[in-house]
Amino acid sequence: MKNFRGTFTALVTPFKNDKIDYASLDRLVKHQLDAGVDGFVINGTTAESPTLASSEVAELFKHVRALCGDKVPLIVGTGSNSTAKTVEDSKKAQEMGADAVLVVVPYYNKPPQRGLYEHFKAVASAISIPTILYNVPGRTITSLATETVRDLAKVPGVVGIKEASGKIDFAKEIITACGKDFVMLSGDDGSYVEFLAAGGHGVISVATHVIPAQMVQWKKWVSEGQLEKARADINKYMDLINLLFVEANPIPVKKALQLMGILESASLRLPLVELSPAHTESLKAEMKKVGVL
Repeated sequence: MKNFRGTFTALVTPFKNDKIDYASLDRLVKHQLDAGVDGFVINGTTAESPTLASSEVAELFKHVRALCGDKVPLIVGTGSNSTAKTVEDSKKAQEMGADAVLVVVPYYNKPPQRGLYEHFKAVASAISIPTILYNVPGRTITSLATETVRDLAKVPGVVGIKEASGKIDFAKEIITACGKDFVMLSGDDGSYVEFLAAGGHGVISVATHVIPAQMVQWKKWVSEGQLEKARADINKYMDLINLLFVEANPIPVKKALQLMGILESASLRLPLVELSPAHTESLKAEMKKVGVL
C-alpha cells in the first residue's frame, strides 16, 4: 500500500473554452512536484467533480499518472449522495489504477450515523484499494461522529480520514479512538499546523496550489519538534489562506493560479463563476505581500 501520510494537493481542473486545459494542468503538476508535494487527489470537490463527466475523470487520471508515473500516490474522489453510484465510481477508480479513493460524507440526504456507517462500509467492501473517509460538514451538513469513525476504522480497507471541520478537539478524539495506524489528514488549511501538533499525519489541501513548499515545510518542522517555528510561519500566510476561501472553493484558488501564470484561464463550470473583481484585487495584493507574486 502507498503511503498516504504527507502533503497532498486536491487538484483543480483547468478549463479553457469549457474543455480541460492540459497545458495548464502540466504546468500545475510540475509546479507541485518541484515543491515536494507527496501526491494528488483527482476529481475531488476542488476539481469541480459535480460537473466532470466520467470520461473526463478517466482522461484526467490517465494524464496525471503519465506525468507522475508511480512516484506519488494518486487518490480519486468518488463520493456522492448515492451509495450505488459511489460504489460504481470507486470500482471505476480501481480499474483506472487509483491508489485509493476519497469518499465524501453523502450531502443533502442527511443520513443518520448508522446510514453513514453502512454507506462507507459498502464502498470499502466493494473494492480492494484503500478507502479514505472525507468529513466536511461545512459542505455536506452531516458530520461523521467519533464513534462512527472508530467503527469504520475497523472495516477492512478503510485506512484514514480527511477531516475538514477545522475542530482540533474532534481530530484528537478520532486519533484517540482509532489509534496511530489510522491516517489523519487535515482538510482545513488554516488549522493545519495545529492539526499536525495534535498528531495528524498530513493534509489534502487547496492552499498547496499556491504555497506548496511552505506547506511541505510546516510538516517537516512539526515532525522535527519545531512547532513554534511552524506556527509563526503559517501566521504569515493566514490572510492569504483565508482569501483562498473568500468565495466557494475553487473560485479563488483558480484566480490565484492564473495570476501566478500557471493556469491560462481562471474559468469554472457553471454554477461556479470567476472571482469578483474586488476579491481579485485583495487576493493579488496579499499574494504580492507574501512574495507569491
